[in-house]
Amino acid sequence: MQRPEAWPRPHPGEGAAAEKEAAARGGTAQGAGATEPPGLRLQEPSLYTVKAVFILDNDGHRLLAKYYDDTFPSIKEQKAFEKNVFNKTNRTNSEIAFFGGMTIVYKSSIDLFLYVVGSSQENEVMLMSVLTCLFDSLNHVLRRNIEKRSLVENMDGAFLVVDEIVDGGVILENDPQQVIQKVNFRVDDSGLSEQSVAQTVTEARGLARVHSVSCTGLQVLQSAKEQIKWSLLK
Repeated sequence: MQRPEAWPRPHPGEGAAAEKEAAARGGTAQGAGATEPPGLRLQEPSLYTVKAVFILDNDGHRLLAKYYDDTFPSIKEQKAFEKNVFNKTNRTNSEIAFFGGMTIVYKSSIDLFLYVVGSSQENEVMLMSVLTCLFDSLNHVLRRNIEKRSLVENMDGAFLVVDEIVDGGVILENDPQQVIQKVNFRVDDSGLSEQSVAQTVTEARGLARVHSVSCTGLQVLQSAKEQIKWSLLK
């Protein structure tokens, strides 16, 4: 039987020279001209997990929003994105959606929709932990009444909650008890509370009535701000 013809062997040093030449061109002798598929590239780990947190009413209108990168640089683009997300999610029972190359987890309560947005490669469990912490923390701040009117009346507290959970896209806390403690500390440290502000406004209005001064709403608010400022300086 005739033996099959063997492949010609490279001259000693010839393979090394080919590899060296290919390396100079930015590749290898075996993989020269071939590129790695983008889908196979490993994503570098990052602390910047969250792209956005926002809350909409049952008509898809923004009540609260925080964006942490420049994916949507203008308010117009942000609101357009929010409207598209709302249209995709407001009639579904799922808690996770994939839209525009992003992972979105969401939860509804009465007439509110809460959303946490991450990249398409982000871990849904991690995003869901942020959403759950946000919901439970707001449930405490809003006295177990997570609905539009209560949120609007306590918007400052809601922003404090979001800031304690996420800062610049980095998850700071996912334990609602820790978030509530930090929010209460910040309120106490500022020397102001919802009750003290309301009391100051009421006193300013009473003062206007005593002196029979015809004050507009702006004047009353200005007087209240002045009293708050002096109370902090004492």
